[in-house]
Formats: sequence, C-alpha cells, structure tokens
Amino acid sequence: MNRTQLKRSKILRMALDGEDSVDGKTDTFLLRAIKIAFVVALYWFVSITMVFLNNALLGSHELDAPLFVTFFQCLITVALCWCMNLLSRFCPGSVDFPSIKFDPKVSREVLPLSIVFIGMITFNNLCLKNLGVAFYTVGRSLSTVFNVLMSYVILKQTTSFYALLCCGVIIGGFWLGVDQEGAEGSLSWFGIAYGVLASMCVSLNAIYTKKVLPVVDNSVWKLSYYNNINACILFIPLIVVFGEVNKIYHFNGLNDWHYWGMMMLGGIFGFAIGYVTGLQIQFTSPLTHNVSGTAKACAQTILAVVYSGSIKSFLWWTSNAMVLGGSSAYTWVKGLEMKKTQEEPQIKSRAGV
Repeated sequence: MNRTQLKRSKILRMALDGEDSVDGKTDTFLLRAIKIAFVVALYWFVSITMVFLNNALLGSHELDAPLFVTFFQCLITVALCWCMNLLSRFCPGSVDFPSIKFDPKVSREVLPLSIVFIGMITFNNLCLKNLGVAFYTVGRSLSTVFNVLMSYVILKQTTSFYALLCCGVIIGGFWLGVDQEGAEGSLSWFGIAYGVLASMCVSLNAIYTKKVLPVVDNSVWKLSYYNNINACILFIPLIVVFGEVNKIYHFNGLNDWHYWGMMMLGGIFGFAIGYVTGLQIQFTSPLTHNVSGTAKACAQTILAVVYSGSIKSFLWWTSNAMVLGGSSAYTWVKGLEMKKTQEEPQIKSRAGV
C-alpha cells in the first residue's frame, strides 16, 4: 500500500470514527465548524456559478451550438486532468492526484459508461438551455425516481414503502411545476423532455459508474479522465451530424476573447465541481452532501427568480417545495435504512445469533 492509499484510508477511518485529528493534530470544534462551513460555501459557489455560466453560454443567440459547448468543456476537463497529473509529480506533498496514462483497453471498457455520460451532460445542458435556471430544479427532479426504477430493473433491488412515498411527492411536485409553468406561458416541452432524459441518464450513470470503477482502480479522477476523452471523440461526429460545424464557421465571435474566456471558465468550473463535491463529502458525509445539494438547489431557484425579476405563483413555489422536500425526505429515509442495515449484524452478534 503506497503513501497516498495510506493517507486516504486514514482519512476514511477518521470520517467513519468521527475523529477530527490529522497526523496527531486535533482541531477544535470551532475550527472544524469553520472548515465545514467554508467547504459547503465553496460547493454552493462553484455549483451555482457553473449553472448560471452554462445557462449564459447555452442561451447565447449568437452561437446556438450546445453540443460544441459541451465538447469544449470536456476538452478543458481532460487538459486540467493532465495539468493536475503533472503537478502531482512535481509537488507530490502538496497535490494529491492519481497518475494517469491513456490506455486504449481501459478506454474501451469505459466506453458504455461514456455513452451514458454523454447523454447525461448533453440532455442536462439542453434542459438548462430550454427551461432556464429558475425551473431547472423541477425539470431535472426525476433523478431520484429513476434511481429507484433503474435499481429495480437492472440491479433487482427493491425499495421501501416510505422511499416510494417520497418519490410520489417528487412526481407530484414535478407535474404541478409543469402545470404552473404552462399556465405562465413559459413552458418548453422540449426542455421537459430533455430534463426527463437527463434524469434517466443521471441514474444510469450512477449504476454504470459502480460497475466500471474497478477498471480504473476505483479512482473517480481516472474515470473522469477516460470519460471525458471518450466524450471528446464521440462528440465530433455528433457535432457534424447536427450541423453545428456550419454554425461555428459563421460565428462572428470566433475572435471574441470574452466569449472564449467564458467558455474556459465554464470548463474550469465543470472540472472543479468534481473536486468540491468530493471535498464536501470528505468533510461531512454523503447524507449531508445530499441535503446540502437540495438546499443549494433551493437557493439557486430563488436567485434565478430574483435575477430575472419574474413573479411566480404560490402553486409554482409549492411545486418546488414538493420536489425539494421529497428529495430531502428520500435522502433521510435511505440514510436511516442504511444505518439500520449496518447495525443489524452488530445486534445479532451481541445476541449470539
């Protein structure tokens, strides 16, 4: 076991045991609370900024090429993975990043996941483009429902009644939101379709990720590297087929450094979201991360409505509350079920069973 693996296993053991010490140094409660608050705030900032940046880029009337925008962001992610790999070699004590080297065999094994990954980020961006930031949370709210459905169809895993009840609340909130958005005259059925497809791909991505991770030594960063390389290759024929080459060629802003700066920034934030997500889970827990993500979605929706200066109805806000409430309740129920599952063997061993 190398130094990096020892370091990670120690951090994981500390997280499971609830310890706050690293290399013999114990953080005070206040310092620990400040660190957690900073990490959560960083996650919120990166995630919300990325959504607004992508909305601005995809909503551009000058260049209507969502596939090219997504391709460029994948390209930036690959470049940043290489940069982090080089930094980890020159500064091994300061930068912790796995060694990456392209292997065609590994790339082929990751390919099925990469196809799902392309669908996820493409439909996600198209949903954001057509629905906007304010309705984005509701439009993409069926991920939890698809998780339950796909887990049953593919993995044959059943779900408890209370978890299904939470899914029912989410579905109710989704349909109420669609109804209210339609009543306001701002509903895009294409956006809704893209949102549903994005939610399905998010669920499939989570399932296939578990299957493929062993191929890349269970490294999320290596998986991201291969996923984005495969995506860059697969996006090229898609860009050609959907006629975006002609749009790019006639784009007046090819020499606009402001536009390319925005594109670069979008790619950097897309890469950073993976890092801050892992950081938030490391400093809190997967359950707290999900709750934080739900609260972030709520803040994101409010910011979008305030920024656009629009006035939404009570039922529109109710739909958002149902989606967010149902998602939070589902996370809480699954957390309790997981805790109960972990405690059962201990109880049986104490009882001598």
